[in-house]
Amino acid sequence: MFNFFKKKDKKEVVKEVNVYAMCDGEFVNIEDVQDEVFAQKMMGEGFAIRPTNGTINSPVDGQVDNIFPTKHAVSFTVGELEILLHMGIDTVSLEGKPFTILVNENTQVSKGDNIADVNLTELEENDKDKDMIIVFTNGAEVIDKIDVKASGTVSKGDLVATIKLK
Repeated sequence: MFNFFKKKDKKEVVKEVNVYAMCDGEFVNIEDVQDEVFAQKMMGEGFAIRPTNGTINSPVDGQVDNIFPTKHAVSFTVGELEILLHMGIDTVSLEGKPFTILVNENTQVSKGDNIADVNLTELEENDKDKDMIIVFTNGAEVIDKIDVKASGTVSKGDLVATIKLK
């Protein structure tokens, strides 16, 4: 399995994690994302939102662990749960140009904190899918149950899923 997370000292005990919409847009089941790695859940269970604007907020109350050098992805932890926010599909080749990251690694964030601005027009001009994808990369090991609460149009901060941890 992929390891996008830096090792930390002892984690806090968390049994339930609320995950919120990180942007305004249309909720998309992970199976419907136009990338087979995500759609086939090779990186884990999750969901996506097709954004209507480029303001991206934190989906959780947690810690920012890693910001990818190409700025297309940010990883978080909440207790034992590892969460990857992947911005767009096949956006590594853009070398970070459409992304402005507004947080630092190893910092605490709260749901709704602005963490990135994405130039959606630049993604479209480069024929890149603009789905904002959330994947629980270690979900098989730590998730007991995912209760999806969203469908259709969502707004930043809407509760999308409640995750019960083992």
